[in-house]
Parts: sequence; structure tokens; C-alpha cells
Amino acid sequence: MLSVIKQEKIVGMIFYYRGEKVILDSDLALLYGVETKVLLQAVKRNLMRFPKDFMSRLTQYEFKNLRSQFVTSSWGGRRFPPYVFTEEGVAMLSGLLNSERAIKVNIEIMRAFVRLRKTIESNKKLAKKISTLEKKYDMQFKIVFDAIRALIKEEQKPRVKIGF
Repeated sequence: MLSVIKQEKIVGMIFYYRGEKVILDSDLALLYGVETKVLLQAVKRNLMRFPKDFMSRLTQYEFKNLRSQFVTSSWGGRRFPPYVFTEEGVAMLSGLLNSERAIKVNIEIMRAFVRLRKTIESNKKLAKKISTLEKKYDMQFKIVFDAIRALIKEEQKPRVKIGF
């Protein structure tokens, strides 16, 4: 059942919001196999477990911007701004949703967050090594180092999905 949910899919659902890595409530509901309103009902019954650094709601402006990216119809889709959950918020959800699926999905989500953190850290280390090498060698290698930096920046850009 859960072998269908791959980390790449989960990583694709994580985005940056106000400097934090977060997942939309609707994406979490999809992963957990519940309706978004069911997920939010569980959260609202336990609001003390979700401080602002665990969960927040998009502003109307952010929601409008998000809707325009997903191209929702004027009569369908969400009417209210979604909630977003940080890594800590997702971990807190694991205490609320006790189904076998929720536990397994939570483990995969935590692994995806860790994977992203490691990727970001390795890119920082690589950039530092390149900078050190550039200082060590003279300007004849500047072109090579500029090309490597350009490739790193290109790799970090979100990729546009092609196909269905």
C-alpha cells in the first residue's frame, strides 16, 4: 500500500514558506488517506499541540498566489486559506492519527525532511570547498569554478513536472 508513496513524491510536496520547510494540509490528508476536513478537525480538537512554529495558515494574499499557481476553477477548489505544517507539526500529527497508514506515512515524511536537510547541508559544504579551492589556485581556474557554481544553482531550482 505505502510502497506507492515514494520519498520523491513527499519531497515534491514540501516547499518553503516564510523561511520554513512546510507541507500543505491537503497534501498531508492525501498522504494519510483522509479528507482534509477530517485532518483539520483532529488538529482543531488539539490546538494546544500546534503552536505557530508547528502550524500556521496562509494569508489571503499567499492563498490567492497559491491558487493561481494551481489554476483552480472559480467554482471549485478551496474557499479558505490552507494550513501549513512544519516538520515539528507533522511529528505532532503522528500522535493524533494512529492508523497503521498514518504511522508509516509519518515515518516517510520525517525521512523526506531529513533528506532535504542533508541535501541542503551537502550543497553548503560543497560551496565552501569550491570557495577554498578557488582561493588556493589562481585565476586561471575561475572559469571552471564559475561553471560549477552555475551547475549547483541550476540543480537547486525546482523542476517543472512534465507529463501527467
